[in-house]
Amino acid sequence: MTERRILHAHWHLPHNDDADLYAQLLAVAEGITPRVQAIPPDAAHLDITGALRYWQRGPEGLAALLRLRTLALHGVQTTCAIAPNRMLATMAAAATAPGMTTVIDAGDVERWLRPRPVAALYGVGPATAGKLRIYGLHTIGDIAETPMSTLVRLFGAAAGRALHAHAHGQDPRTVQTQPIAKSLAADRAFEHDVLDPAEHRRALLDLAEEVAARLRDGQQATGGLALSVRYADRSVSTRSRTLIEATAHTRPIATTAYELYDLLALQRARVRAISLRAHDLRPASEATQQLTLEPDDDRALAIEAVTDRARARYGPGAIRPATLASTKQASKGIQGAKTFLPALPPSEGNRP
Repeated sequence: MTERRILHAHWHLPHNDDADLYAQLLAVAEGITPRVQAIPPDAAHLDITGALRYWQRGPEGLAALLRLRTLALHGVQTTCAIAPNRMLATMAAAATAPGMTTVIDAGDVERWLRPRPVAALYGVGPATAGKLRIYGLHTIGDIAETPMSTLVRLFGAAAGRALHAHAHGQDPRTVQTQPIAKSLAADRAFEHDVLDPAEHRRALLDLAEEVAARLRDGQQATGGLALSVRYADRSVSTRSRTLIEATAHTRPIATTAYELYDLLALQRARVRAISLRAHDLRPASEATQQLTLEPDDDRALAIEAVTDRARARYGPGAIRPATLASTKQASKGIQGAKTFLPALPPSEGNRP
């Protein structure tokens, strides 16, 4: 069986917001292989498995061709990394000097991966890296040698399994040839400046509900979230986080939104508006749902499915969390909040 080869190309653009130049660089990449996935604003994944035979070049030779074309046609330097999957290619590119190429063969994955610090592992943010170090796990090899059951106990079912798989160099994602992924955002502007953290958190839940529903409607999942808070003096604070697992479910999106809000450490802040943006969008097929033994997770997914069906039949706001339904702020105090429709008739199982 032919070994899969994924090339991660990082273009050193003079301006990260130059969308026209970025589109032209993607066209150059598509001239080498049709299997190109855009990673805005300055990178892309190329599946060059079949292109190697077509061009009659090795992986490093094909990377040299890409670098030469982008430099000659657009004056842009390119950093390349080639590995058996997208995760390893991305990690290798981050460790490659600008304008150079790194190639990792399947037989070299363990030797390259294990000595690296935990913070270099895909999906590990500062908070997770700090927690790993607290438990004496300083390298990716340390994580790989830790039983999956231990990781699940420390970080939860989904995160623990993802850490175990990534530490062993596993990433089943394929290169998705699709249009440039765009972000998806929702915002809430208060009628007056709000100081109460409880009202802020209700707005966050409402935003998470909307973002997650729109993702599911579009058959998409998000790989990261960004929270922005605008104050009475018009200044803005923003915090963002890469998700350890792409998702379109309300519960993990709301949990991450709360965590980002806590990072702001607001104290009597006069908040004028809050926005939540989902970025690094990808097809829903890439959002794998890990099996868990936690009944709360199963209940949350079951309620979410019922909510989606009710929303499709009766419109937005047909079913809302009790936290939002029990406060006037949810329906009157926040501009753009959804109007509540009459409650659905009770079923035999939930009649008083």
